[in-house]
Amino acid sequence: MDILSPEIDQNSFETWFKPVRFHSFNHDILQLTVPTDLYRKWLISNYYERILQAVAQITGCSPEIKFRTPEPDADEIESSKDCMISGNGADRLENASFNKPIASVLNERYTFANFVVGESNRFAHAAAKSVADPITRSYNPLFIYGGTGLGKTHLMQAIGHEIHRVKPESLVLYVTSEQFMNDFIKAIAQDNQYDFRRYYRNVDLLLLDDVQFFAGKEHTQTQFFHTFNALYDAGKKIVISSDRPPKELVTLEERLRSRFEWGLIVDIQPPEKETRIAILRKKAETNGLVMPADVLEYIAERIDTNIRFLEGALVRIQAYMALNKKKTLNIALTREIIGDLLSGNAREAVSISTIQSAVCDYFSIKLADLVGHARGRKYSVPRHIAQYLCRKLSSKSLPEIGVYFGGRDHSSILHACRSVEKRIEKDHSFETMVGHLTKSIREKS
Repeated sequence: MDILSPEIDQNSFETWFKPVRFHSFNHDILQLTVPTDLYRKWLISNYYERILQAVAQITGCSPEIKFRTPEPDADEIESSKDCMISGNGADRLENASFNKPIASVLNERYTFANFVVGESNRFAHAAAKSVADPITRSYNPLFIYGGTGLGKTHLMQAIGHEIHRVKPESLVLYVTSEQFMNDFIKAIAQDNQYDFRRYYRNVDLLLLDDVQFFAGKEHTQTQFFHTFNALYDAGKKIVISSDRPPKELVTLEERLRSRFEWGLIVDIQPPEKETRIAILRKKAETNGLVMPADVLEYIAERIDTNIRFLEGALVRIQAYMALNKKKTLNIALTREIIGDLLSGNAREAVSISTIQSAVCDYFSIKLADLVGHARGRKYSVPRHIAQYLCRKLSSKSLPEIGVYFGGRDHSSILHACRSVEKRIEKDHSFETMVGHLTKSIREKS
């Protein structure tokens, strides 16, 4: 396990490897004990080859590895049965370890009143308002997609705030897909899946953010599939967000993608200049910052990608004005304060979907083959180049990039990047090709 620890995400290692225990080693068979059968299936599906390599590194041979689960005694079985049938459903949820505050996780700033509507988000805003009406049952699920920092989370949580305002007794749950997965892993580790299911399936509104994170996580997808079905069949509302429309989430199971298309799919585009000015003005007023019209326009013209950059510029300006006791703001001072943000924004990080699309077009391959596990240089070379360009051009970390490529871990992405870098150093034609591709992607973004 010491060999594997540095190569695997700490959370995954703590969950899946720490409970593994040595059982026996004889006749070229290594037996390891795991808590449940799901552990056995997960380790075999995701880490068997790597475990085999680690064992070979230690023992000098390649034994067959078998995972076994402990057999519970009769008392444990009876105790488990008693636990499952004791108490009614409400009591069960009240005492569940997953019984976190439901509405308290909503950001108080993310309301409809604070959302600036423009042409880029008008349809998504109207759909969200409709879903927030407790009486309305249409548009279920609502699927919102768009780039980073465009207001998806704001709209989702605004729905939650509105429903909770009109019907305070409603159970509203906002959760990121990563948190959903972590809760699921925790439930498995604690043998507490009953409470997990009760917690997630007893809400009136489920808001799931960044569903693309489920890529490559087969068991989590299965669990969410059943959660989705339970809520949908019970007439509960579901809102999901992603950076891409369902049809482009090729690393998710088809049955999940088809369900996302049952309701309404809306997108949010980067805000146009008028909306950017309106956003700046509203946030400046909220923060008590006086900004002349020409300064607002100057910033809006130069920060044209997402709302977070606009907010970052305002925070910088407000801090500078307060710390330096400045009362008057003009374009010259604005340029001095946020000049580096303006120049950096002109070359904002490129989205991973843009990079993947460009690489697929360049090499004439399908997205499913690029992000999947198809072997052969026809697919492996474009895949490595795409991963290299994602690291170079996007703002995503290695683990985040791995999510977009079939759930690969960070070490796989790092290996791909290094292999491309080495080939660039040795192969001039390869370097030229990657350069042309990089330029093409920059021009499209």
